[in-house]
Amino acid sequence: MDIIVAKSAGFCFGVKRAVDTAYKEVESGKNDKIYTFGPIIHNEHVLADLESKGARIVNDINDIECSDDTTVIIRAHGVSKDIYNQLNAKGIKVIDATCPFVKKIHNIVSEKSNDGYEIIIIGNANHPEVLGIKGWSASKTTVINDEESARAFETQKDAKICIVSQTTFNYNKFNKLVEIIEKKDYNSIVVNTICNATSERQTEAREIAKKVDTMLVIGSKNSSNTQKLYEICKEECKDTYYVQTTSDVEGVVTDSCVSVGITAGASTPNNIIEEVQNNVRIKF
Repeated sequence: MDIIVAKSAGFCFGVKRAVDTAYKEVESGKNDKIYTFGPIIHNEHVLADLESKGARIVNDINDIECSDDTTVIIRAHGVSKDIYNQLNAKGIKVIDATCPFVKKIHNIVSEKSNDGYEIIIIGNANHPEVLGIKGWSASKTTVINDEESARAFETQKDAKICIVSQTTFNYNKFNKLVEIIEKKDYNSIVVNTICNATSERQTEAREIAKKVDTMLVIGSKNSSNTQKLYEICKEECKDTYYVQTTSDVEGVVTDSCVSVGITAGASTPNNIIEEVQNNVRIKF
């Protein structure tokens, strides 16, 4: 059996930076009141390990026990400007682990909205990254996720519009939605804020999926970039499956498989990718 593992699989720069930041803090022994504002990344294994070392996940500032040694780590997905303001008002030490590529979008949205631009975010309205981006806009903001909402979008004819994207959005879908919006002839600027790592990961996954009998996409189902990888691979290989642990491989990869492709979301640790790869190699 041939096994093809995507070179781009696993932690991206932003996720690795956030995870390393969180572990450095919990292992420093400096304090015992360490919180992450929201899950630091979308990976249950990493979150469970950080919690076992004392990090507590909160989604509401009121759940934070304030003291001189309280520390809050901002998740890789980022948060709204208002969250920073509330944390600072309480005098809480903040360690910002927001992905730099997400932080760049915050700056663009803040600047353009203050210059009078309406903001369009191409992405999932309920995703924490998008919620955070939206929270940096000082003007009307619309989130568009599909062709129907892109076609339905309307605003004043003389409006200035700035279009950005969730960093993990499907690159081809982003271009399609932008094309629909631009046909409306608004005064618009488009900033493709899909990170290069996402684009490369999606392209490589598609190429591998074209070549194999079975495609495994490792990662959490609540991870946006993992979901996009699954959708892309499913288009090219009908036998594409989500995998979170080695046990999920049972019944998915069979003796009849000649080739298996493996990719993984940006929040998947390398050790899990290696475990899945070894499990497939040993058993089949």
